[in-house]
Amino acid sequence: MPFFFRLLALFAALTVLNGCNQPDAPPLDQQLYVWQRQWTPAHEAALRDSRADFSTLRVLALQAFPQDGWRRARIDPLLLRHDGRPLIAVIRLDGQLKTLDQDEVITQIQQVLGDWQTQGLTLAGVEIDHDAGNARLPAYRTFLTQLRSVLPATLPLSITALPAWLDSPELPGLLATVDSSVLQVHAVSDPRLGLFDPDQAKQWAKAWSRITTKPFYLALPAYGVALLPETGGAPVVESEVSIERAGKRRELLADPQQLSTLGSELRQHPPAHLAGLIWFRLPLAGDRRAWSLTTLGAVARGDALRSHPSLQLSEQNGLYDIAVTNQGNLDSAWPERLTLAVQGCDGADALAGYALQQSPDLLTFTRLRDGRMPAGGQRAIGWARCTHIDQGGSNVHP
Repeated sequence: MPFFFRLLALFAALTVLNGCNQPDAPPLDQQLYVWQRQWTPAHEAALRDSRADFSTLRVLALQAFPQDGWRRARIDPLLLRHDGRPLIAVIRLDGQLKTLDQDEVITQIQQVLGDWQTQGLTLAGVEIDHDAGNARLPAYRTFLTQLRSVLPATLPLSITALPAWLDSPELPGLLATVDSSVLQVHAVSDPRLGLFDPDQAKQWAKAWSRITTKPFYLALPAYGVALLPETGGAPVVESEVSIERAGKRRELLADPQQLSTLGSELRQHPPAHLAGLIWFRLPLAGDRRAWSLTTLGAVARGDALRSHPSLQLSEQNGLYDIAVTNQGNLDSAWPERLTLAVQGCDGADALAGYALQQSPDLLTFTRLRDGRMPAGGQRAIGWARCTHIDQGGSNVHP
């Protein structure tokens, strides 16, 4: 074989081998928003248990409202110092603010950053969260330019960004003023249509990657909201804080399976400049409208998701407490029905959320309303006083 053809054959063989030995896609950086205005003792466990899976904390620091003015989040600096992860302070400027008083806003930001530093917190960056309309992007760029000039040169500045800005010719200039951006791809349109559309999120991410030349992140949902009855206009949205209002609530929850699939696709085929994912928000124990931290961590790692509801009985002197546990890593709905094979029952009842039907050898608990059971959690269903309950002959129907 002539030398030239031998060289071609060798090159082809090396190409095939290299293709077969391509390394796995690098893991995307995983970060967390800590978005509670009032910190509680539950933050300690949540921060501790999230440390292994999430590299950086983006913590709500300060908010400006159209009517109520400035509100600081009441953080626990001792917990943040002990946590030790990179810390980014998030400044929320409500999109309904008529204008941004640049001097006032910058003064407020400098004060809160100075107070955090006095409390022993070392900042890895500042993020401005402002849902400006496209017509106001030139003024927003002017504000960011001024803010950048007064912040330490070594302190990175980022912004939360909206997909609607993709239609604006001002976007490249706006992105040039900051070090990175966080594209919010959840709850960006009519909430009645859902919190999240993975196909739309991928399209936005690809479009964003073609415009920005700097690192960007995707802000993804790990929470739910309730839509309250409309009285005209946009629906009222209830999230972390309950709203005193009558009427049936329609619950919306981001689907962990959808987000897990999206994460896998982004790891395998990341858009240019995509630096990582930021999850909204750090869940606390008892947070009824957020994924459990177990589920959030599993999604972030790309683990296979499954829920595993099972019957849990505890007995003392013939009195059985009846509960269901979720031994999987995926939050699940309350079981639709439980059937228990029993003998010699002289009393039984269901707890709130379930109804009981009783026959001599069978107890049937039927769900009356929807509810969620976190991964690793437990839900009490009822009680029974019986001579025997056959756990092997009992069933949980998801």
